[in-house]
Amino acid sequence: MKTVLFLGAGRHQRAAILHAKELGLRVAAIDGNPNALALGDADIAEVVNFVDIPSAIAFAEKIRPDGVLTITSDRAVVAVAAVAEALGLAGIGVDVATGLTHKLEMRRRIEAAGLPQPRFGSARTIDEARETVAHVGFPNVIKPVDSGGQRGVFRLENVDDLEARFDATVALSHRGEVIVEQFVDGVEMNAMAVVRDGAVMQLTLSDRLRPPGEGFAVGWIHAYPAALDDERTAEAEALVERTVHALGLRNGIAFPQLIADVDGSIKVIEVAARIPGGQMADLVQHAVGVDLVEVALRFALGEPVTDSIAAPKQRQAVAIRFFTAEPGPLPAGKVKAPASLARVLAAPGVVQAASYIVAGETIRPVKVDGDRRGYVIAVGATGPEALERAEAAARLVDVEVE
Repeated sequence: MKTVLFLGAGRHQRAAILHAKELGLRVAAIDGNPNALALGDADIAEVVNFVDIPSAIAFAEKIRPDGVLTITSDRAVVAVAAVAEALGLAGIGVDVATGLTHKLEMRRRIEAAGLPQPRFGSARTIDEARETVAHVGFPNVIKPVDSGGQRGVFRLENVDDLEARFDATVALSHRGEVIVEQFVDGVEMNAMAVVRDGAVMQLTLSDRLRPPGEGFAVGWIHAYPAALDDERTAEAEALVERTVHALGLRNGIAFPQLIADVDGSIKVIEVAARIPGGQMADLVQHAVGVDLVEVALRFALGEPVTDSIAAPKQRQAVAIRFFTAEPGPLPAGKVKAPASLARVLAAPGVVQAASYIVAGETIRPVKVDGDRRGYVIAVGATGPEALERAEAAARLVDVEVE
């Protein structure tokens, strides 16, 4: 029986860990959090912080897995690559992993390739940040160079905003550095692709819709297919392929994020080499019938990823609506009892739904990804129909707050 090692065992990794076991694999997992939800599901588990790469390698050398991977954790991508290199396993390489996780290095490599992207700069001190925003201009977006989940991400309208936000953002960076990017007004898009020996097979291109207000960076709706005409879809797909090649990914799952600017151009926002969070694996499964977890496991084990596994098998319009509050369908406040999804699951077109709402927690206005407290997935004959069904179903969540 082959053993696969997961770096990270939180809630978003749990479904993949259980799926790996269903496929007949022995699962090992490490996480720095002793209460990580999926540690108890693994056949071999240990509390090890994967950010401490030597410790992660030492654990891997002890159990000698046949493959190593992470699913939704961007912070674990470099550690996965390092463990794979140390043990001679299949992987994307530490240099490629660094370019796909460190936001500033990613920007520099995309710039070197001459690909369209927002203006950007970096800073470690407030004085450097003032110089950077003078170059980038306003409005702009400030974020840690090495964090995720929309933590520490703020839109800045002026220097006063910079003064107010800089300390909070730089504090969330392990390297003590922020990146400042031009704010581009347009529709964001998520692309999912499988890369085999440098050949990019594109699976889905979906709109990533965001709420107004402080949670402007949180994806609260995913809608497939993207609302582009055929010509601009082809342009976006060509940019995806060029970006993947520029960042050196030859084998793995690619997750480029683009934005269709109001000026008509399409720009690269970010790229990841992993299955993303936000139920994107579910979107791909319902939209084109591809099991991304199985694809990721095969890559990790160095096994062939054939067309029968990776190629689209259908085209189905899908929409995902996350449960959020202010704005969103949820009430804000302390929860009295777990949410009921009975009416949600019975709504037209709904194929999947889940709630993370438990009694005693406080539902807060949406600001970061962690404020998404569940989701509903609906399908339809067209993209607008799927989205309308998901929106209608989300309004049926039954939850009571004090």
